Amino acid sequence: MPFITTRDGSQIFYKDWGSGQPIVFSHGWPLSADDWDHQMLFFLAQGFRVIAHDRRGHGRSTQTWTGNEMDTYADDLAELTAALDLKGAVHVGHSTGGGEVARYLGRHGTQRVAKAVLIGAVPPLMLKTEANPGGLPLDVFDGIRAGVAANRAEFYRDITLPFYGYNRPGAKVSEGIRQHWWLQGMMGGIKAHYDCVKAFSETDFTEDLKKIDVPTLVMHGDDDQIVPIGASAPRSAQLVKGAQLKIYPGLPHGLCATHPDIVNADLLAFIKS
Repeated sequence: MPFITTRDGSQIFYKDWGSGQPIVFSHGWPLSADDWDHQMLFFLAQGFRVIAHDRRGHGRSTQTWTGNEMDTYADDLAELTAALDLKGAVHVGHSTGGGEVARYLGRHGTQRVAKAVLIGAVPPLMLKTEANPGGLPLDVFDGIRAGVAANRAEFYRDITLPFYGYNRPGAKVSEGIRQHWWLQGMMGGIKAHYDCVKAFSETDFTEDLKKIDVPTLVMHGDDDQIVPIGASAPRSAQLVKGAQLKIYPGLPHGLCATHPDIVNADLLAFIKS
């Protein structure tokens, strides 16, 4: 399996399939590159080169004790893009991965990047503060940490219900999708997953978003129960100059898996535009 070794010795697993313009996918917490199955296969068939990595501490990458924060995540992504010598890439980030993409662009610039997409993404800031009154209170994230620490396996099984909107009346539940989420989560390391809660909830991406100077698409379901839309997508779209905002009525946080046909079509149209 392909890996790169980062400056601190961590091994980052990645998939690199096909040829053509590269699309780089950054996954959400606490998942892995496998969360992009629907998108990887679709864009491979469309003639693109598709790349996805397991964030440090997640999936098949090193179960790191340190470096489980956004600056290091962004640096790992920069090392991967440099190792593969990517040029003209489209960076797509979902949830925590959207934060990773924003910090990568803010920290390392857009020399290798053509476009960016943030899907159900955590920027600009999830945590409720005086300056961000629409965010979620700290006790929400303390509850996530408590669930991870007490019984990660059970907590990961339960969180799939709001993640995919399967707790809504009349929802058609896919047990396969739920189990796929659980399997990805349990592959990662508990310390890295615990630390990552702080990374995705307390990192302020405002200045990163202001630095993005490539065409950007912000996509979000308005029934997202994990990253509520009120403090996220519309504000990000305002901070990124010229960004496009697409809001999907009734769609959940995990829309890339529940509604891949919609997501993939809009991604393709944006990339080709």
